[in-house]
Amino acid sequence: MKTKRDYYEVLGIDRNADENTIKKAYRKLAKKYHPDTNTGNTQAEEKFKEVTEAYNILSDPEKKKMYDRFGHAAFDGSGADPGGAYSYTGPDGSYQEYHFTGGDMDDILKDLFGGGFQKQEFGGDSFFGGGFGRGAYRQTGTFRQKGADLHAEISVSFDEAISGCDKMINLSDANGAGKTLKVHIPAGIDTGKSIRLRGKGAPGSGGGEPGDLLLKVTVGSKPGFERKGMDIYTTVQIPFTTAVFGGEAIVKTLYGNVICKIAEGTQSGTKIRLRGKGVVSMNNPGVRGDQYATVQIQVPRNLSETAKRKLKEFDHACKGRSTGAA
Repeated sequence: MKTKRDYYEVLGIDRNADENTIKKAYRKLAKKYHPDTNTGNTQAEEKFKEVTEAYNILSDPEKKKMYDRFGHAAFDGSGADPGGAYSYTGPDGSYQEYHFTGGDMDDILKDLFGGGFQKQEFGGDSFFGGGFGRGAYRQTGTFRQKGADLHAEISVSFDEAISGCDKMINLSDANGAGKTLKVHIPAGIDTGKSIRLRGKGAPGSGGGEPGDLLLKVTVGSKPGFERKGMDIYTTVQIPFTTAVFGGEAIVKTLYGNVICKIAEGTQSGTKIRLRGKGVVSMNNPGVRGDQYATVQIQVPRNLSETAKRKLKEFDHACKGRSTGAA
C-alpha cells in the first residue's frame, strides 16, 4: 500500500497555516493538476486527488484537530467519504470521481474553472460513487464561461444628456458583420459615466451567457452653460440703472427663460440661485440640482452729451456725499 504524504506537505503549507492560507494553497494546486488541463496525465490526476483529500481534512476545523493529533490514523478504516463528490467525464468518455468536503467548495470550483460545474441537490443524503454527501459536481468536459465585456464610446450633446434620448449605434462583431443597436441615454447622465447593455458583449463559451457592452459617455458643451455635477452655472447681464435702482432681469435656463427680481444696489459678481433649475438626478427623476446665475453689470456705451452730463452730476453727487460722510 502506498504511504500517504503529510497533508501539510501536500499543500505546501506550515502546520500553523490559517484558513485563508489553506484555501489559497488548494486553489493554486487544484488549478495546476485539474484533469481538464492535464488530459491523459495520470500523475496529475493522482496529484489532484491528493490535494483535494488534503484540503478536505485541513479545511474542516474538527477534522484538522483530529489529524493534528492522530495523523492519518484518525481516518483510516472509516469507510466513509468525506461528504461530497466531484465527477469528471473526459473527452474520451472516461469517467472519474473525486470526493471532497467543505462548505465553500462550491465557490472554489466555480472560481477556478469559470462556473462550469453544476451542483446537483438531492432530497436528503445522496449515495454517489460509494460516498454519502449533500451534493455533487458533475463536469462534462465543457466549461460554461461568460463572454467578455466589450467597451466602446458614445458622444451625446449637452441637451441630450439633460433631457435623455434614444440613439442608434453601429457595431461590428469579430467576423466583421455589422449590427445596429438602439441605446437609451438616461436624463442627467454626465461625461465619464457608462451605459451597460446586458448580453451585447462577446459570446460565452460552453453555453455560457454573453458578456455586456459598456458604452462610456462623453457629453458635449453648450455655450453660456457650465455643468458641475447636478448644478448649472450661467451669467446674466443687467443694465447699470437696474443694478442701481433695482428691477427685473431675464435669465436663460435649461427649461426656458425666467424673470428674476434684481435688488437695488446689486453688485457685479452677485449670484442668483434658481432652485430646481439644474440637472435631473439619474437615480431620482423628482430631484434636480440648482442654477446659479452670476450678475454682470453692463457699462453704458455711446452716451449722448446729455447722458454724460447727468452721469457726471451723479458722480459728483456721490463724491460729495462720501466727503460729507467723512
